[in-house]
Amino acid sequence: MKAYRKSITRILSKLINTASKFTVFTVMFGSILFCTNSCIQESTKSNNSKQENYLVEAQQLAEEVVAETMRSWQSYKQYAWGHDVLAPLSKSHKDWYAKPLYISPIDAYSTLAVMGLDEEAKMIENYVVDSLDFNVDIDAKIFEVNIRILGGLLSMYEISGNAKVLDKARDFADRMLPAFNTQTGIPTYWVNLKTGETKGDTVNVAEAASYTFEMGILSYYTKDPTYYQAAKKATMAVFNRRSDIGLIGDVIDVQSGQWVSKQSHICAGVDSYYEYLYKSYLMFGDNDLKEVWDQSIGPIHQYMAEDYKGQLWYGRVDMETGAHVSSVVTLYDAFFPALLALSGDLEHAKKYQNTWSALWNKYGLEPMVYDYKKEQPNYPAYDLNPEIIESAYYLYHFTGDSIYFNMNASFWEDIKKYCKTDVAFTSVADVQTMEKKDYMPTFFFAETLKYLYLTFSMHTGEFSFDNHLFTTEAHQFNRNHINQEAAAEYLGF
Repeated sequence: MKAYRKSITRILSKLINTASKFTVFTVMFGSILFCTNSCIQESTKSNNSKQENYLVEAQQLAEEVVAETMRSWQSYKQYAWGHDVLAPLSKSHKDWYAKPLYISPIDAYSTLAVMGLDEEAKMIENYVVDSLDFNVDIDAKIFEVNIRILGGLLSMYEISGNAKVLDKARDFADRMLPAFNTQTGIPTYWVNLKTGETKGDTVNVAEAASYTFEMGILSYYTKDPTYYQAAKKATMAVFNRRSDIGLIGDVIDVQSGQWVSKQSHICAGVDSYYEYLYKSYLMFGDNDLKEVWDQSIGPIHQYMAEDYKGQLWYGRVDMETGAHVSSVVTLYDAFFPALLALSGDLEHAKKYQNTWSALWNKYGLEPMVYDYKKEQPNYPAYDLNPEIIESAYYLYHFTGDSIYFNMNASFWEDIKKYCKTDVAFTSVADVQTMEKKDYMPTFFFAETLKYLYLTFSMHTGEFSFDNHLFTTEAHQFNRNHINQEAAAEYLGF
């Protein structure tokens, strides 16, 4: 508008100066300038009004998410305190194992803290220090407890500075370590937290090699490289068994190192392996992991990416040949736009986010498992998953485009519409009928609510995306707290 106005001014000034016979044109010129000024003022008022409306909406949404988080948390305390998860429909609880491990509160802590719910967070911290004992005779799934319990405790330590929390985290990691005592260094599926006995020699890749971030943080704060080196050995054991075209399978035997399944994909069962390559490199500066990432991302785009009916999908391929073998994907795959955006590939990130957004809008929620060529769900459940919300948050940060803010606002409306109960939120058994399940996963506290809140509160600047990295369970860690020169020593690389 300014350039347009200056151009008109120069041209008309010349005409006016040539002769008085252009007096009438002077009147026209004044009218044009008056109109231009008026248009600028009206445009400015309109833009200011839109900005004010956006800020009001964002503030209202952020406050609503905090209120719903608090409502759900209070219901957990009322109906499920001391247990792993809340069952919202029956107003009761469920545990993962014969004895509870207090998973929901540990997972919830970092979200309550970032929302400023300090009293609730402190309650969890006190319980962990005073009452939680991991010397229990149960077989725990090492992958699941790593991302929830170890990651949650380490985030709790970073936020609180309570050394007793770090002691709990180290104690728990020590109970995990026996699982890594295999011929390959890839951990077993189960480990007994009391006896150290292990079992389960067949694991998927996510279970095999998604430990470098949490165990790297622990090594940094304890100055003991044992934890990170165990995690890195597992990661390299997977990578070193890649095919000639640079692809890995998805299920492996931890003793022999042989692939049990040679399907290659980014779906559930593999996803966090790729996520931790890049995030652990960013956090600690281990160039070995950056090299693994660089050698992995190319084959993913080359062989898995597929344009189907104008949408970008990442299908399942044979690791040896790269030939597509299945168009079945999982809603967990919606994490990938976030990772692509973080690594600087906004082009693919935007396209893939649009694909998942369209699938969400097709049903109102995402189906857990979907065949994009048959265009039908294989498993239609939605478990309050965060991945598509996480990616919208990342893209909103990196692009500043309100389309991604609006995506999360829309996703939130749908979650309230179909998943909200009188006490909290619950999973949906079938997105085609919206029949509810009686279960609120721990990651709803840790991830879904957190990413929604961070999206809607981004305008405040209170939380710095650039200064933090998130685990696959969305536990946030401040990058400024890690000195990468010291990390090389403490982590042993």
